[in-house]
Amino acid sequence: MKKYIFLLFLLFTAVSLQAQYPLLSKDAEISLLTVSPSEDEVYTVYGHTALRVRDASKKLDTVFNYGIFDFSKPNFIYRFAKGETDYRLAAQYTRDFLIEYEMRGSEVTEQILDIDSAGKARIWEALMINNRPENRVYRYNFFFDNCATRPAAIIEKLAGGKIDYNIPFKQQTFRDLINYCTRNKPWLTFGCDLALGSPTDRIATPHEMMFLPPYLKEAFGTASITGADGSRKELVSSTKTLINGLTDEVKPDTGFFTPLVCCWAFFLVVLAVTFVEWRHKSYFRIIDCILFFTAGIAGIVLFFLSFVSTHPCVCPNWNIIWLQPFDLAAVILFTVKKLRKAAYYYHFINFAALTLMLAGWHFIPQHLNTAFIPLVMSLWLRSGYGVYRKIWNIGYEKY
Repeated sequence: MKKYIFLLFLLFTAVSLQAQYPLLSKDAEISLLTVSPSEDEVYTVYGHTALRVRDASKKLDTVFNYGIFDFSKPNFIYRFAKGETDYRLAAQYTRDFLIEYEMRGSEVTEQILDIDSAGKARIWEALMINNRPENRVYRYNFFFDNCATRPAAIIEKLAGGKIDYNIPFKQQTFRDLINYCTRNKPWLTFGCDLALGSPTDRIATPHEMMFLPPYLKEAFGTASITGADGSRKELVSSTKTLINGLTDEVKPDTGFFTPLVCCWAFFLVVLAVTFVEWRHKSYFRIIDCILFFTAGIAGIVLFFLSFVSTHPCVCPNWNIIWLQPFDLAAVILFTVKKLRKAAYYYHFINFAALTLMLAGWHFIPQHLNTAFIPLVMSLWLRSGYGVYRKIWNIGYEKY
């Protein structure tokens, strides 16, 4: 509901400045706005960044927001999955921008930049050119081209000096950074760990960390700018809080139905069913059909993300070892009598591959969520039982 209210604000309060815009006075201010992360939506857990241009003598107070997207656009879900999500720049009155985040309970911090008049004029002009209809849409990239990296790039390029960051960040991978943001949403962390491949486990440079708004805010707070004359000063002249966020600390989801608990519970069910089969020398084909069909669908999604989409850091993805598209075809082998020999070979190969994966779990060059282990073991167990059935001819006579 809140996002629709936000779109209404944009519709009725977007500032139409692209046709002709005033020159800034010497008292104009340009500032970086940082919105604290919130738990409202999946896309709000990372925070948000925008640029504010304020000139009291011109009665100008505008926020330039690079984080606008539209769920209602045709094929949005498919384009998002393929990595072809288009975001756009929106210019809006500052008061309307702040209302949205006040309703959400997010904190909004302003860092006023100590930039000379010429630098402010260049940034203002660049923002206005960006806000033209033919320029305002851009291809979003979660790590390298988003609502935080765009304002940072404009300021670095046009502020009128060399910006140096004294960033006290510890070494972290891209996965460390995003998993910290999703720490209160274990199922979101589970999904990210599933979809993001080994490139996500590369150590991010201090500058690359600024794709996250809180890190950009901290980086600007430590930065200095050196002018053409060699003079050096702090980039941020002052910092203030425009909206106080909710003071209640968000507690992590420690409920019973976490990924780890649910996945181990699932494995115990598979183990119990397999034990009953072994005890009674029987075979419940439907179990394998459901399990491998689900794994095959997940494998197709991972294959699409890894080899078709343009998302960064999704390929290679070692999760494809245990979630592979071939599992979907294996369902046919399980159900067609003439293919039972092929089903045995499939189980044998899958069992061997998953045995190696489990044995070398800590040597795989990719962080794998511990909740994946019981899921891998479920597939491993069913393939192992498939090999066992062939050896002892259990269930094959009824195939």
